[in-house]
Amino acid sequence: MKISGKVTYVNLSGGFWGIAGADGQKYQPMNSLPARYQKEGTSITASVRKVTGASIFMWGQQVEIESIQKT
Repeated sequence: MKISGKVTYVNLSGGFWGIAGADGQKYQPMNSLPARYQKEGTSITASVRKVTGASIFMWGQQVEIESIQKT
């Protein structure tokens, strides 16, 4: 699926980079967000795949990033 939104740092349990979707949803990348996108407020579009599993963060829909670009 395709998503768009802004990169945000979530300071929970040691912290991680998430995506605040333009659709109002929160997305938690399970494969690490590439370093060049790890800047608060970076606008992105991405192709992602929903995944299920356990996470200590409990924030948003877990996704695996297949491709990503700045917008």
